[in-house]
Amino acid sequence: MNSPAFGAAEQFIEGTIAAALVALWLLAVALHLARPYMLALTRKFTLRLGADLWWTIYVGMRDVFLLQVFLGSFIFFYPDVVGGNDLPITGGLAAACAFAVLLLKVMTRADADARSFHLQTFLLALGATLYLVPYFLGVQMTTVGSSISNQFASVLVSSQNPTIALALVYVSQALVGAMGLVVVIYNLRIASPASRGKADASAASQPAAQS
Repeated sequence: MNSPAFGAAEQFIEGTIAAALVALWLLAVALHLARPYMLALTRKFTLRLGADLWWTIYVGMRDVFLLQVFLGSFIFFYPDVVGGNDLPITGGLAAACAFAVLLLKVMTRADADARSFHLQTFLLALGATLYLVPYFLGVQMTTVGSSISNQFASVLVSSQNPTIALALVYVSQALVGAMGLVVVIYNLRIASPASRGKADASAASQPAAQS
């Protein structure tokens, strides 16, 4: 049986994670949109090693922040947490968007593929909107106490709209599970002997065709 102190500590931690996700989402979007600026800076390096290190650090930071967004959003996959705390009602869908971006980075050429990059930009913008809008217009508005803020909160806060919130939890779980299955199958196909044989044969045929 949980003590009141334990329950209060749990709610404090979950509320802290929800607040931290605001900064993480903003950082993830900002670093993604900063790609042209980072590319321009690499051209100013006179040493190729310096440019490579700069680009590697940027890509690593960008992807680590996105991974932190998804890991922090795991609280939106627990029905008891979502139903018992004041959280953004679409936080689980935002987490699914973040996972979709990670999946695209694994299954495509990422930045080298313009179509994939544009799709990642759209999914990041959608995920940030799904998280930030209900957080500021719902969770934060609960402290105002006006009739308008209460109406927003009744729709956008998970604890005040548990039926929709729990439905979105299960939808988010299904989306992430389906995408996880896709990426597992993709990696198994890449690692299979047949796929490696085809890749070796294609690599061997290229020099012959060039000669």
